[in-house]
Amino acid sequence: MKRIILLLVMATLFAACGNQKKEEKSAAADVVTVSILPQKTFVEKIAGDDFEVNLLIPPGSSPAAYTLLPSQLKDITRSAIWFRIGYIGFEHSWSDKIAQANSDMKVVNISEGLDLIADKMEQHGDHVHIDGVDPHVWLSPVLVKQMAKVILDELSTLKPEKAAEYQTNYLRFVKECDQLHVDLKNQLKDYAGRKFIVFHPSLSYYAREYGLDQHSLETGGKEPTPQLLRNVVDMAKTEGIKIVYIQSEFDREHARVFADEIGGEIIQIWPLNPEWEENLRHITEILTDNF
Repeated sequence: MKRIILLLVMATLFAACGNQKKEEKSAAADVVTVSILPQKTFVEKIAGDDFEVNLLIPPGSSPAAYTLLPSQLKDITRSAIWFRIGYIGFEHSWSDKIAQANSDMKVVNISEGLDLIADKMEQHGDHVHIDGVDPHVWLSPVLVKQMAKVILDELSTLKPEKAAEYQTNYLRFVKECDQLHVDLKNQLKDYAGRKFIVFHPSLSYYAREYGLDQHSLETGGKEPTPQLLRNVVDMAKTEGIKIVYIQSEFDREHARVFADEIGGEIIQIWPLNPEWEENLRHITEILTDNF
């Protein structure tokens, strides 16, 4: 009799453990991790609030040098997938620890296959080796459409029963991206070739998309050298440029010194703003007002 009771107890425990694992797996399927705020917006555009979105780099932090908190590593263990931008400094320095925190989590580089801006691209056999990639791909509506398709496919795999709904949302978002692209192109068509100065080269893809000429004080994640500062100062004075744009996450000191040199001023922008469409329109208004 005691043996039968023991077997029943063990069977109950095994069943409970099995159910717990199923619940944990199901819970993980409802959590996705993203690196930056605009990606959270893209996920929600496609899937609404179907997923809990775990954000790695909080507002106000620099993606180039952010350090994960222990509590964030714990959140990663619950995630089914990590959507990487692909080339942010933080992603490279923390990729191993993030993978160790959740070896079952799928890692997806949403920049893969995009027309990237890089210092060097070389063909090696059947693949291309890329160095010095500019990571700010989310500031081009054209590239965001391509990234959104990757997000759609992955979320549809996680929740196949919602795939048709996600497809509808994706197509609506694509139309929004197309309209935004047309509007910005029309707004900037009379400014083709215009130069502007940023501290950090965050608007490279935006500038390429709309025919603008970005000049950055910072290169390769390094502070500007005296020679670079002098070159940009000379260019600014020749072109009559009086504005230097700086991301809100960066130290203003070098930008302030530069602005003093050209007798100009600093204007802050926030490329990581989660209000993605509104932010691109706002940046465009700021630029056109100051050309």
